Amino acid sequence: MLNLNSTIDLDFKSFLHWWTGELDFLVPKKIKQLLTDSQGYLIVSPDGDQLLLTYQCNEQSEVLARLDRNESGIAQFTILRETDERLTKAQVILRLTSQYALQKELSLPAAAKENLLQVVAYELDRYTPFKPEQVYFAVKRLSDANEIGQIRVMLILTTRTILDGLFEECKAMSLAPQGVYYDDLVMDFNKRDASYNLLPEQLRQKTTKLTHIINSALITLTCLLLVAVIATPVWLESQTVKALQIKTDALEKDAKKVKALQKDIDATIDETRQLLAEKSAAPTMIVMLNTLSSLIKDDAWLNYVQYSDGHLQIQGESPTASALIAVLEASDLFAHVRFESPLTQDAVSKLERFQITADVIPTGIH
Repeated sequence: MLNLNSTIDLDFKSFLHWWTGELDFLVPKKIKQLLTDSQGYLIVSPDGDQLLLTYQCNEQSEVLARLDRNESGIAQFTILRETDERLTKAQVILRLTSQYALQKELSLPAAAKENLLQVVAYELDRYTPFKPEQVYFAVKRLSDANEIGQIRVMLILTTRTILDGLFEECKAMSLAPQGVYYDDLVMDFNKRDASYNLLPEQLRQKTTKLTHIINSALITLTCLLLVAVIATPVWLESQTVKALQIKTDALEKDAKKVKALQKDIDATIDETRQLLAEKSAAPTMIVMLNTLSSLIKDDAWLNYVQYSDGHLQIQGESPTASALIAVLEASDLFAHVRFESPLTQDAVSKLERFQITADVIPTGIH
C-alpha cells in the first residue's frame, strides 16, 4: 500500500545539475556559442616531468602535445595557442592520475549526508595519513550501501603542495583551470559531477558579469519550466490527497466506533461464556437436594445445608452418622466426604450430631 506520509529525500542541487545537463542537448550549438565563448575543454595532465595536453569536444578527444615543465614548455605552449584558436575558447581542466591523487571508498552513517565535507574533514587523519590543512579533498556520493543506515562515498584528495604547484604552472602559461578531477580515463566533462571538484573556491576563475546574468536567466527559465511541468500536477495530486485524507479521517472515526462496539460485544460474550461455564461446572441445588434426599435414610434428618465454591456442607442428626460418609462417597455427585467436627450425641434424642463437608464433582466429569 502507498505510504503518503513517507519522506522524500531530494538533493535539489544535484537534481538541478542533472536537469540542466539533460536539457543541454536540446539547445542548438549556434545558440550555445552565442551564450558562451567557451568551446571544448583543454585537459592538462601532469606526467612526470611533462604536461600532457588533450583537447576534448563533443566526446571527441585529441592529444595536442607533451610539454616540459619548464620555461621551454611555456614557450612551446605559447606557440601552440597562437596556431590553434580552439585553445583560446577552451575551458581548462586539470586531470590528476593516481600518481598525484588518491581516492578511497568510505562507508558512513546516513546522518552524515547532510554535511559530508565536515564529517570527512573531522575524520580525515583516520582515513588517510594527511590532516585537512595538508590536502585539498572532495567527497562524491555513490549508490547507497547495502547495510541499512549507511551511505557509500568516494573520498578524492591531493596534497596542497602538488595542486598549488600545478596551478602555478598553469598560471605561468596564462591558463586558468576551472576544475581539478581525478580520473585515469577520458571522461565527459559536460556530465561531470558538480559536487566533485578538487579545485578550491579561491583558485577558481571568476565568471564575468554577463556570463553570470546569462546563467541566472537560464536557471530562472529552468525553474519556470519546472514549475510549469511539475507544480501543476503536484498541486492537483495534493488536492486529491487532501480529499482522500478527509474521507480517511471520517472512516477512521467510524472504524473507532465499530471497534468500541465490537469490544463491548466481545466482553459481553466472554462474560456470558463464563457464566455458562460456571453454571455447567456444578449441578443445580435441586439436583444436589434430590440426591441427598435419596441417599440419607428416613431415620436421619438435616437442619443445615450450605453450598459454596464447589463445596457442600451439611449438619444434622442420625442414629449412625459414620455410615453417611460411605453413602455419600458412593454417589457420583460427591467426593472427599469428611467430618468437619467430632460426632456428638444429643442428650434428648440420643442421636449423633454430625457436620459433614463434601466436594461437589462438576457435571462435565460425570
